Amino acid sequence: MPKSNPNRSTEVVQPPTDSISSLSFSPKTNLFVATSWDNQVRCWEVKVSGTKLSTVHKALVSHDEPVLCSAWKDDGTAFFSGGCDNQVKMWALASEGRPVTVAVHDAPVKEVSWIPETNLLVTGSWDSTLRYWDLRQQTPTWVQRLPDLCYALAVQHPLVVVGTADRNIIVFNLQSPQTEYRRFLSPLKHQTRCLAAFPDKQGFLVGLIEGKVSVHHLDESQSDKNDIFKCHRHGNEIYSVNSLKFHPRHHTFATAGSDGVFNFWDKDAKQKRKLTNMLRCNQPITCSSFNRDGSIYAYAICYDWSKGAQNYNPATATTKIYLHQPREGDVKPRVSPDGRK
Repeated sequence: MPKSNPNRSTEVVQPPTDSISSLSFSPKTNLFVATSWDNQVRCWEVKVSGTKLSTVHKALVSHDEPVLCSAWKDDGTAFFSGGCDNQVKMWALASEGRPVTVAVHDAPVKEVSWIPETNLLVTGSWDSTLRYWDLRQQTPTWVQRLPDLCYALAVQHPLVVVGTADRNIIVFNLQSPQTEYRRFLSPLKHQTRCLAAFPDKQGFLVGLIEGKVSVHHLDESQSDKNDIFKCHRHGNEIYSVNSLKFHPRHHTFATAGSDGVFNFWDKDAKQKRKLTNMLRCNQPITCSSFNRDGSIYAYAICYDWSKGAQNYNPATATTKIYLHQPREGDVKPRVSPDGRK
């Protein structure tokens, strides 16, 4: 039977009381937030002492319904959270007041991202819209209709990549956000679970519920680099890919899945893509996040309800957040002596 913490990661104090939907690190400090189905957003500070980590619980923000997503402003002064109350709230760290509602949808808000290049907030919802918000206004600057419910969102200015129900992947160019730049039908047969845009803005990753990741380049001249690879599988058991996060320095990426495993990968090295073999936790990993320099990888383990209420066991279904310190060799691309990966 797998252990709760087989990789000997640092456990975060005062975790949420229900399943965790998102983790987000500040781009400026070692503060991070977690959103949960217990209607709360919690904030911690990570203390680093040599090779040891510890955490201090700093703040608690409430929504009226479960919270599904989170993001930080680029200056680290505030964070955003959105959820099933159809709202996005902003919490300014320097403010002692309550969080301010800065965006509203007609259905739960599934995704939120801050775009520093335009000073706009983009929100994706199950009302089948993307909405762009200037925080100085109460109404969106632009509402983009989507073909179906928003399931996943990745932003790497000027690109916005959206995954919707019915396997649609839509790319927008923020230099002309009112029109679709590209639309793809996912090359995989099942539901899109998560997205990550390449740091060089040349393409994106798609994570699926069928335990696969698709590597997709936008430039057709690089289509030979496109690939689909299997991950998060154990024997005949197939698990969802729940999180895709690029390392901020090395531009390798991490996947985390419902099998309770996280691993680091190099998207450009097809033959030896996997960089690590981490040990399996006893519950699904639902979300993850790198800190600003990639020295800390946070991940949440909890029941993800993919096997229904009938398989929920309150005796074993704990909710925890762990902080892992990857070794340089775990996240750095492997380069052969002749300079090729």
